[in-house]
Amino acid sequence: MKSIHLTASVLAFAAATAMPAFARDQIRIVGSSTVFPYTQAVAEEFANHGGAAPVVESTGTGGGMQIFCGGVGADHPDLTGASRAMKKSEYELCVQNGVTDITEALIGYDGLAIAVNRKNETDWDLTLEQVYKALAAKVPVDGALVDNPYKKWSDIDPSLPDIAIIAYGPPPTSGTRDAFVELAMHKGCEATDYAKALKEAGDKDAYKKFVDEDCSRMRQDGPFIEAGENDNLIVQRLEADPNAVGIFGYSFLYENLDKLKDVKINGVEANQDTIASFEYPIARPLYFYVKNAHRGVIPGLNEFIMEYASKNALGAGGYLSERGLVVLAEDKLAEVQAALTNAVNMAPPEK
Repeated sequence: MKSIHLTASVLAFAAATAMPAFARDQIRIVGSSTVFPYTQAVAEEFANHGGAAPVVESTGTGGGMQIFCGGVGADHPDLTGASRAMKKSEYELCVQNGVTDITEALIGYDGLAIAVNRKNETDWDLTLEQVYKALAAKVPVDGALVDNPYKKWSDIDPSLPDIAIIAYGPPPTSGTRDAFVELAMHKGCEATDYAKALKEAGDKDAYKKFVDEDCSRMRQDGPFIEAGENDNLIVQRLEADPNAVGIFGYSFLYENLDKLKDVKINGVEANQDTIASFEYPIARPLYFYVKNAHRGVIPGLNEFIMEYASKNALGAGGYLSERGLVVLAEDKLAEVQAALTNAVNMAPPEK
């Protein structure tokens, strides 16, 4: 018979719950709407092999971190999915609430797709500067930073469609929103003559404020519409309006290629190859985080984690790649599997 060694974390869990060790018989998972379909697929596979079906909630990356870091015990989730890395402030919240043993697992890569209805006849190809000018709250015009005046795509560039700018995208609680701001909005505003002039003038404070603050704010005058944490709603909006564009994780484009097509960015299509090579300008890593104090306490949690990290799920040709996940190289996947098997605690984030 195998001996069972209870770690300090597991004992802390039991003390925190003040209940029997098996206080909850279902795994509970929160987090990113982008990671949600992958986690849901793993949950279904796990349940098909006799495990209790995990409860998976799409709360957004930011919302998921708040819930995940709320504490240790049966009232708190076991995992959270994330479409960006955990922030320093979130890690500090975890530590403050006694969530000190966390394993970070990189599960693969994703592109932030900008998509339109296939009925739209335009062969879309946008630069990141054009994306920024379409969606930012303030943009430079004639050397001054002003409220965004652009109503049509053709107002930004005559070569673009002469139609109203309507973009459905993620809310502030979403990791997709965080990644879009960092990878698209910031890069787009850095390409403007206004940003270049600030940089050339050597005004580091003004340049930093412009990029970090002004370029981060999405417009609120109508053209950008927050569509909530359910990215399938954006797909439905695009089906209803052929002139609208939508912003979501690549998997939602991949799953709906019969209805939608991608908007090229800097001439590059969003597909698994360009995302894996990071040739596609808006590519990003995806993660999940495990609360190690819950291992050995929540029934099936270790088995679920190993299923998630298996080659059958995360490997080339695995069932998650069939849903649009851009998979890790074999050596990188082996590193992730080892970290999860050994419950390696993550290092505190630097920012």
